[in-house]
Amino acid sequence: MSCASCSTSKDGKVRGCKNNGTCGTDGCNKLTVFDWLENMSLPAGQERFDIVEVRFKNSRKEFFKNTDKLSILMGDVVATEAASGHDVGIVTLTGELVKVQMKRKGVALDEPTLGKIYRKASQRDIEVWHQAREREDEIQKRAREIAISLNLEMKISDVELQGDGSKATFYYTAEARVDFRQLIKDMARAFGLRIEMRQIGYRQEAQRLGGIGSCGRELCCSTWLSDFRAVSTSAARYQQLALNPQKLAGQCGKLKCCLNFELDTYLDALKGFPPTDCKLQTEKGVAFCQKVDIFKGLLWFTYKNDATNWHTLDKDRVNEILAINKEGKKIDSLEAYQIEVQTIDEMAPDPDQSLTEDSLTRFDQPKRRNKRRNKNRKPKPTNDSSTPKQSANPNKEKTASNKPRRNSGQNRRRNQNKNRENN
Repeated sequence: MSCASCSTSKDGKVRGCKNNGTCGTDGCNKLTVFDWLENMSLPAGQERFDIVEVRFKNSRKEFFKNTDKLSILMGDVVATEAASGHDVGIVTLTGELVKVQMKRKGVALDEPTLGKIYRKASQRDIEVWHQAREREDEIQKRAREIAISLNLEMKISDVELQGDGSKATFYYTAEARVDFRQLIKDMARAFGLRIEMRQIGYRQEAQRLGGIGSCGRELCCSTWLSDFRAVSTSAARYQQLALNPQKLAGQCGKLKCCLNFELDTYLDALKGFPPTDCKLQTEKGVAFCQKVDIFKGLLWFTYKNDATNWHTLDKDRVNEILAINKEGKKIDSLEAYQIEVQTIDEMAPDPDQSLTEDSLTRFDQPKRRNKRRNKNRKPKPTNDSSTPKQSANPNKEKTASNKPRRNSGQNRRRNQNKNRENN
């Protein structure tokens, strides 16, 4: 969802609102909430909830009280209370859904530390706000240079200036504690601003900056995911995924949050499933598990001495064999418990019933004949008279007819010479 400012211009280029992630219509924002109660009227006598949700740069959202009963709608730019001065943000949610968001984030409805909304932002407030946004890239670059000169093991990932341009908040990541007292002095001297440093984790960094994941979609943490649950390698093992750090790691360098999305489904499917490291005792020898298909309920076993031949068994038969082995008995062989699995060739449709447009060669061009061999050929001359001319030397023709036949090329050249002589 986007606003009209994101449409294309006459030359086909994307126009864009150029607000650098602060879309005025709240259609391009991160962690956007749809107000499905917007068109519903309140019961008689009930007042509108006086707390609104305001979004600042990237994914930072806070709650503010509308003490002056201003007529505020989603997408309005407002000036809010700050520790010193004022800040400028965009209203992302109003009404009864704000209660749900506050409960979800653990904020009490009667929280005394909540700030208030001063006013709707004036044109002057918006101009100062945009000027502060334009300075952020230059300040971030200069701050990184200062941190490198001080040999600090930290990465300044984002800078956010307050709406009135009097304060800068630096978000950084570091492996250990960093003594940045000298850094704050140097940055305050260089920028002439009040400096605040906030350390964030690698996942919070990816959430603020955003990006495109390996699936081709925007990062979940920057669009809708707000709580970061612990992800372990056991989630990949339960889902039969290869433990490849390059594929399992996300943009933040940690395990992907999406590994937890389908974990509960796999855990439910694994109920009643035999362990993958189980061994089956048979008269032919010990059989080991080589492969598992969780949702089909199949396991593949091979003998210790014959690892090339795989035997397919379902989980019920494997549990039956394990129960027999637990009694101290052995089964004759795996072949007696093996089941037939439909192969891909058997599942393929009948070629006679397939449509002609499904052919892989339907777009191929038909082969053309090579006409180069006929380009150098000369057309045979035709005589004007209906009766052929007699040769001047008939004896010569008789002698030529007695000679053995030559090939077609020689006969053609001989006929051409005769026609030249007759002409």
